[in-house]
Amino acid sequence: MLTNHNDIKAWLDGMNIENYTINNSGTVTVDGNVDISNKQLAEIPIQFRIVYGDFNCSHNGLTTLNGSPREVGGDFNCSHNGLTTLNGSPREVGGDFNCRNNRLKTLEGSPCEVGGDFNCSLNGLKSLEGSPCEVGGDFNCSLNGLKSLEGSPQEVSGDFNCSHNNLTSLDGSPLEVGGNFNCWYNGLESLNGSPQKVGGSFECNDNDLTSLNGSPREVGGSFYCWGNRFKSCPNSDTIINGQLIWD
Repeated sequence: MLTNHNDIKAWLDGMNIENYTINNSGTVTVDGNVDISNKQLAEIPIQFRIVYGDFNCSHNGLTTLNGSPREVGGDFNCSHNGLTTLNGSPREVGGDFNCRNNRLKTLEGSPCEVGGDFNCSLNGLKSLEGSPCEVGGDFNCSLNGLKSLEGSPQEVSGDFNCSHNNLTSLDGSPLEVGGNFNCWYNGLESLNGSPQKVGGSFECNDNDLTSLNGSPREVGGSFYCWGNRFKSCPNSDTIINGQLIWD
């Protein structure tokens, strides 16, 4: 980690970062965006403090997020690296948080709150433990090896996508999802654990369901359940404001 003022300045200028302030502590505050993507970085060699815009360190060879800002006003993008942990992540992100396509096994180290979307798809996740408590946009954990949703955020204001995993139940889901809930292409044998309320559509097609027992109490959009093992139109106590589409 660089600590000499001149070395820090030289690195920032070499990365074409503007509107920065080097603090007395050696940390760096940036009144704007930082884009250090596609720079073949193995590490972030300085310690950012606050970035008021977006921070993009994607498409590098990072194995650690040490040096990342403690607070990001816009989006934080660390996708397409070699990360095995999110330790060192910002504690607050005002926009989206994108850590897709790494080698993460858990989400320990994630920000407590994310104002926009949280995308952790295409990792090797075995658990959602460590997820943010609140996500202001969409939460996408698709295309992992998940067998459980335990550890999911408590509140998701947008869509929740857990498709293309190895789930057999929905235990651990958020209690309420503001947008669509997508759990298709799993091995679901039961809808037990579903959110109580889904503001958009509920999509559980292409699973191994024989009934809709355990489904949400209320779905604001349509209920998609085709591609399961129903022999006739399944019964559901769910209040569906759209259509029930089973075949």
